[in-house]
Amino acid sequence: MKVYHSLNEVPKIQNLILTQGTFDGVHLGHQKVLKHVVNTAQKANGESMLLTFYPHPRLVLYPNDNSLRLLNSIEEKADLIALTGIDHMLILPFTDAISNLAPIEFVRNILVETLNIQTMIVGYDHRFGKNREGSFENLVEFGDMFNFNVQEIPASEIEDIAISSTRIRKALLAGELQLANELLGRYYKFSGVVIHGKKLGRTIGFPTANIGIRDPYKLIPSSGVYAVFAHIQGQRYPGAANIGWNPTIDGKGFSIEVHLFDFQKDIYNCEIELEMVQFLRPEEKFKGIEELTVQIEKDVAASRAILRDL
Repeated sequence: MKVYHSLNEVPKIQNLILTQGTFDGVHLGHQKVLKHVVNTAQKANGESMLLTFYPHPRLVLYPNDNSLRLLNSIEEKADLIALTGIDHMLILPFTDAISNLAPIEFVRNILVETLNIQTMIVGYDHRFGKNREGSFENLVEFGDMFNFNVQEIPASEIEDIAISSTRIRKALLAGELQLANELLGRYYKFSGVVIHGKKLGRTIGFPTANIGIRDPYKLIPSSGVYAVFAHIQGQRYPGAANIGWNPTIDGKGFSIEVHLFDFQKDIYNCEIELEMVQFLRPEEKFKGIEELTVQIEKDVAASRAILRDL
């Protein structure tokens, strides 16, 4: 898949079949739309493209709202989109100028005059243009006006129930990891860099890698203990992760830590990616270190059992 970061980078493409949207999470509903775009392009002897925006439109439209949390970084999104077979991905910078384009201007200036689309494929709830004023009916009207085809994928073909990124976000924040993973069609992942912590874990026999998250908008699942796989330097390792405020230990504060089973390597400053396999329990405050250690032993045993055959 070829990735472009501006309209000027996009070459002339014959028979361009395009879809457009945020596609945060690249969940099962998104995957069905993207695979339909790929199949349509193949039948037309054309090429497929996803047009998406970066940064997320909300960050530009509401700069003082810091509540947005995303299921994918732009790099993660590109990797997931590539797996669907899409030929091209245009990551268009979302600016005030773009946000103020009326629906007809967006279609004429970008889709028609610059990209020269043949077919536009959208999901059943697609909106576009200034204030999201553009609808499917508008797209059909503009298609007749500018001579391109428009297809809408109805909700019934995407899922019996509406799969949405919002629903996945809520599930992750509620500790409903299994539901989130089912809706995504894979384990939820996030990444960071291994940083120095207080090194308490090694004093009780369970050394942990502390993870610093680089992307401030990446959604971190709810506090608690999880069975995970960690990806480090191309290798996958089983482990147990803790996300939270460490209420048993005074002054420790919020951290993301993972204990990797039977692991001895020095991985400080290494990139680490966690695959969240199963939620084990919510965060608890124990009477002291001894009681905490007993519970960690149980968490590690449970994680080993879960991950053993995966």
